[in-house]
Amino acid sequence: MQENERLASEAIKRLKKRYKEEMKTSLDFTNPWELLISTMLSAQSQDVQVNKVTPALFKKYPDVRDYAQLKPRQLYPYVKTLGLFRNKSKNIIMAAKYIHLHFRDKVPNSMSDLVLLPGVGRKTANVVLANAFGKNEGIAIDTHCIVTTNRLFLYRTQNAVKIEKKLMRIVPQKEWNNTTHLLIALGRDVCTARRKYCQRCVLKDICPSSDVRK
Repeated sequence: MQENERLASEAIKRLKKRYKEEMKTSLDFTNPWELLISTMLSAQSQDVQVNKVTPALFKKYPDVRDYAQLKPRQLYPYVKTLGLFRNKSKNIIMAAKYIHLHFRDKVPNSMSDLVLLPGVGRKTANVVLANAFGKNEGIAIDTHCIVTTNRLFLYRTQNAVKIEKKLMRIVPQKEWNNTTHLLIALGRDVCTARRKYCQRCVLKDICPSSDVRK
């Protein structure tokens, strides 16, 4: 086992003990379509803000077919508090149209099909596959994951795709979804982009960037 594999293994073990209650998406949903919408809305927005707007949205428009018949401006009143809401509204409706035409109103459950949807990249697809279908086909990488992965020296780049590929090589597939949630939890708690709180971190004695270790 290589050094970064050993570090990743030990980090995951410790983080699972510390953040075991956070090994799931914080987005509220009851079905794959709701999770897809919520994940699309969460780009450059906090999950807690998304969860504030989706109950009314899902109540008004519960089905894929409902969205496929809408104009973007009809979604604006529900999502206008979120960043990039106009573009997100457009993509959600276009995705609904595509799902209606090609997948009989059912959200597809494979990476190859999900990334065909307008506004859906690997990150969004990974979130939906793991949390709605229980499939580990990749590792969803957000800004927290980028920060923590770099500080752990697991991979030094700002490129989310390269980080995902690297982590998929050094982390067992059964832990891929957990890895996403654990790195996010670490980033929100003690390893923020602006500041490190190494003294409170469970990885303080093994992290190459730890101020305590130094």
